Parts: sequence; structure tokens; C-alpha cells
Amino acid sequence: MVFRRKIYDKLKKWKELSDGKSAIMLEGARRVGKSTIIEEFAKNEYDDYLILDFANESRDVKRNFEENIGDLTTFFRNLFLLKKKDLPRRKSVIIFDEVQMFPLARQAIKYLVADGRYDYIQSGSLISIKQNTRNILIPSEEHRLKMYPMDFEEFLWANGNAVAAPMIREAFERRQPMGDAAHREMMKLFRTYMAVGGMPQAVDAFVSGMTYEQIDFIKCNILSMYEEDLKKYDTDNHDRASVIFQTIPEQLENHNSHFKFSLVDKSARYRDYVDAVSYIAESMIGNECINVTKPEVGLEAFADRSNFKLYLGDTGLLISQIMKNAEDTGTDLYKSLIFDRLGVDQGMIMENIVAQMLCANGYRLYFHEFFYKEKENNLEKKYEIDFLLVKNRKICPLEVKSSGYKAHKSFDNFIRKYQAKVQERYIIYTKDLKREGDIVYIPLYMTCCL
Repeated sequence: MVFRRKIYDKLKKWKELSDGKSAIMLEGARRVGKSTIIEEFAKNEYDDYLILDFANESRDVKRNFEENIGDLTTFFRNLFLLKKKDLPRRKSVIIFDEVQMFPLARQAIKYLVADGRYDYIQSGSLISIKQNTRNILIPSEEHRLKMYPMDFEEFLWANGNAVAAPMIREAFERRQPMGDAAHREMMKLFRTYMAVGGMPQAVDAFVSGMTYEQIDFIKCNILSMYEEDLKKYDTDNHDRASVIFQTIPEQLENHNSHFKFSLVDKSARYRDYVDAVSYIAESMIGNECINVTKPEVGLEAFADRSNFKLYLGDTGLLISQIMKNAEDTGTDLYKSLIFDRLGVDQGMIMENIVAQMLCANGYRLYFHEFFYKEKENNLEKKYEIDFLLVKNRKICPLEVKSSGYKAHKSFDNFIRKYQAKVQERYIIYTKDLKREGDIVYIPLYMTCCL
């Protein structure tokens, strides 16, 4: 099934603004739906298109890139002969799928774009794309777009619900509660989204009426594929990235979800594993959240990368990873999550979905640890803000609460220490929207509005 995706409108904007002066590179983890949406875009927005799948292309097609890219008339004549197809100029697009498998094609984009006969769209697995581009020149004519798993609104669209997301957005903008009945329905839908996740194959299974056991089987296969890819392509880190990926659920169960290398290896050190962590984040199968030493507008300038959290790129996959070692991975566990009766730590799941939604909205992830001395007891204590955003050139702190939302000492002391730098602060929780002073309490599903 081809689902409606927001990236489609971004592709349309690129086509309009670029007018053939750049190629686009659609980046994302495997199985997020890159190839499907690119082909759908090509069908709808061009008179014709040609797909070159470099995972399966013939040696003759690849040799044509190697030998004739300097003579594009010969190159296209041979290409169309080999593919048994011709394309009308300036009305067609050529798709380079799995471009990481043949880096010379990506390097050739510079000359193909300058030639101007066709538009070009590229996509590939980021797990292997970094490894395979070391010895090529990345073209400046390449415009990059990141594609994430399906977000909550896309999940609703897939289920034939086009009215819920506008209602959520309107309530958020007006800072008004949804109302008890509407909120309960939205939370049920959102919990279902968390359980299924945003991988199109899993969403397709859900929409098609498959059981949760079947959906979980699909997601476990995707997890296994990621682990195998990490072992296959991350040769520099000697399987460290694969091991780190497998420990993400255990890491998120730590106090405040901080990553501890001792859970990977008792003798592990940051310097030995930092590249493996970055590899997972750059491959977009994980979302890295970095501590900042100061909550300034230029957050990256104060990033302390030795202190971080690592979330899974898709919360549905996290659920399956958590349940891998459970005795029952079937309907009962999914039902418990959807109806808020899950036995595992819900805080880690909530943090993961918030991180996922913030990334989909284009934010980099940062958190902040700080010390504050309270006047009552004159003791200096450590506090933490789960996420920091920058909005309107001011800091916007976020706290995720799975329970005990009325207590927010970290928030209060953060404001006392950095009051002039803060615009608005949010507590993200499971209840309906409300406002108390300068704190806005928003339900999980409104994170997409930030």
C-alpha cells in the first residue's frame, strides 16, 4: 500500500524551486518508505521516469557510468539502449535507488545536473552509504532531505482519519483542552501508534487487519536486518555499533536514560565507542540526545558528547525490542500498552516517542544537567531537563512525565537559575492540555505541534 507521506510535499517544493539545478538525496533508515514514495512522486509529477536500482543493476549499466560519463550523449544513448526505454527531456526523472551500492553514480550527479536533460532523485541506506562514499567527491549539486518513520498524523491518514490531527493542532494553538471524550480517543489512537510504530510495513499490516503477533514478527525482522547491516558495514568499529544497538532498551531503563558503556562492556570507554554511537545516529536508526553544559540559544556550542542518551529511531521497534525476551510477545502485551496497563517502564517509551517526534519536526536533541542550591536546605543538588528546544531565539525546556506530573523541581529550579533565557516551558504527559502559570501541560500526541 502507498501511504500519504509529508515528504511528498517537500519533494514537490524541491522540484519547483530547483528547476533542474540540483538533484535530491532522500536520506533515511532502511524500510522507512523511501523507494515507495520516490516512485509514487515520479509517477505523479513527471511524464516518465527510469529507476536504476544499483543493488541489482547489470554490470553493463555500471560500466556505462565508468566509461562514458564524460560524453553524456553516448552515456544516455547506451543507458536507454540497455534499459530499453527512452525519456522525454526536461519532463522526466531518473531515480538512483540504493545509490550507496554504486558510489560512482552519486559522484556523476555533478555532470548530469549540469547537463540539464533530466531531474535526478537518489536514495539509499544510510547504514552503508557513509562506508561507501569515502573515496568519492560528494556533489555540491545534491540537496538532501531526511525521511523518518511515519509520524502520528501519517498513521492517522493511513487509517482513514483526516480530522484528528487538525483538531489536535487547533487545541494546541489555542491552548485549550481537547475535552475528556476526545482526549481519551486521541490517547487510545496514540498508544496504538506507539505499539505499531511508524515503519510502513508494520502500519500496512495493521491497516490490513493482521494480528499483533504478525505485526511484531514484521518489526522483529526489521530489527534483525538492522543488526545484520551494522555488522556487515560498520567494519571500522568491529561490531561495536551492533552491540550498542542491541542494548538500547537496557540503556533507556537507566536512571534518566543516560547511556552507560559499562552495560556494553565492563572495560568500555567513551573514546573506544564514540564512533560506533555516531554511526547509529548518522544511520538514522537511533536518535542521539546530547547534554549541553549551558542552556544557551546556540546549544551545539555547549554540547558535551561524552554525556548522552540514545533512543531508537522508531518506538514501535523499541516495543518489539523490549518484548523480545518476554515470555508472551502476543496480543496481551500490546493490549496492555494500548490500554495503559503495561508492566514495563512507560517512562522510557514516552521519552523515546517524544524524541522521535521532535526529530521528525527537524529538531536536534539536547538535554541539560545543572546544579542548584535551594535556600531551604542550602544543599546543592543535580537536576535535569529532559529536552531543550530553541524557539524564537529563546530556550524552551521540555519535561516528559509518565507519572507524578505535579512535582517538577527540575523545572522550577531551572527557571530560577536561567529565567531570562526561557520562553515557554512544557510538561508532556498522558492527560489533557492545561495551563498552570507559565507551564503548559500537553498530552503526548501534541508533541508534534512543537
